[in-house]
Amino acid sequence: MKGLKKKRRVQIMALSGVCVAAVLALLAFLPDESFQFFRAPSEIAADPPRETELFRIGGLVENGSLNRGQGMQVSFNVTDGGASIPVVYSGILPDLFEEGQGMVGQGRYVNGTFEAIEILAKHDETYMPKEVIDALKAQGTYEAPDAAVATN
Repeated sequence: MKGLKKKRRVQIMALSGVCVAAVLALLAFLPDESFQFFRAPSEIAADPPRETELFRIGGLVENGSLNRGQGMQVSFNVTDGGASIPVVYSGILPDLFEEGQGMVGQGRYVNGTFEAIEILAKHDETYMPKEVIDALKAQGTYEAPDAAVATN
């Protein structure tokens, strides 16, 4: 009986190892676009990504930079206090999108402009994505709204 338990334990450990190896192999073969990384405007200005790389940018919509073009075309600048990156977007903006508020955009950085395919805005007056808060704190420009603790 003891030999059977030991054999079963070895089989389970071997099967577990094969499963872990299979998952790692699947992750290795995923396309690069499967992993979307967050970048702050200062990081993009310092080290621009490849034009084919899909990533997220976050920060504050710069005051006075929002420009609504023809149709659904919108352009604005996003900043973290250290750098400002121009953004273009063609689509319907979220209802809570406005200047001076936090946003996260998904897209590609092409010829010095972030071409967004999706724009996300804050949920309420105190919400800001954790990544944006961290980037603003790193720049030393973060201020909690109304001296309240910001939720994320």
